[in-house]
Amino acid sequence: MNKKRILITGAGSGFGEGTALGLATQGHEVIATVQISPQVFPLRAKAEKLGLTNLRVEKLDILDKFDVGAALEWDFDVLFSNAAYGEGGPVSEMPMELVRSNYETNVFAPLDLAQKVVRKWVTSGQPGKIVFTTSVLSIISVPGFGCYGSTKHAMQAIAEAMAQEVQPFNIKIQTINPGAYATGYNETMAETAFKWMDDTKNFIKRSDMQEAFKKIFAMERDPEEVIEQLVKIVPSDVGEFRNIIPQFQEKAVDKDEQSIAHASI
Repeated sequence: MNKKRILITGAGSGFGEGTALGLATQGHEVIATVQISPQVFPLRAKAEKLGLTNLRVEKLDILDKFDVGAALEWDFDVLFSNAAYGEGGPVSEMPMELVRSNYETNVFAPLDLAQKVVRKWVTSGQPGKIVFTTSVLSIISVPGFGCYGSTKHAMQAIAEAMAQEVQPFNIKIQTINPGAYATGYNETMAETAFKWMDDTKNFIKRSDMQEAFKKIFAMERDPEEVIEQLVKIVPSDVGEFRNIIPQFQEKAVDKDEQSIAHASI
């Protein structure tokens, strides 16, 4: 595999940080970007401790047009679009301003960045690749994570169409669809629900939502399992469009899709 120049968004923690360190360890030139300035120096310190002089850490808030403008000046041939956040709670009652906010970060901003990157590559005649982190929840949906899952479903659809549109320009598109992993992301997302849920106002009760979240947390696996796969998938010139991790969950997803398609109401 040729060494790649890879830009990663959302590298301040979890899958993004682990993948940035793993790719740099393999010898790729990595620009690991984080949302806020306080995340910059801790990651730079980790890179320095590991002797990873090929890992550059920068601030890139994908909602900040000036950050995005600066990023478009950087030299990279792979974009790992990983930045996101989640709003938890019953989508049947979630305040609409929270739904809109989740879509701004998880759909509109990543699409805007991807469009700008694709245009840059097409204009210069440069081949490239974009890998979007979506989720198993982009294919199936569960109580409490309906809003977040819908943003990932939107990105899955966007990525699938984009893959076909940019293929003539030698630009590849892939998605990563992780299941439940113990990065702390799901727990943080769940906590957002209890900032607005009120048993005196909401017909879905806080205790019911807590039980729904516990079922998801009980399924969480070691995130290194995903990072090991990401380090292989992100820089590769070949591979499948959709990558469900863990792979065995793909059969469960297919079964769930079939059961939903034939469900009675």
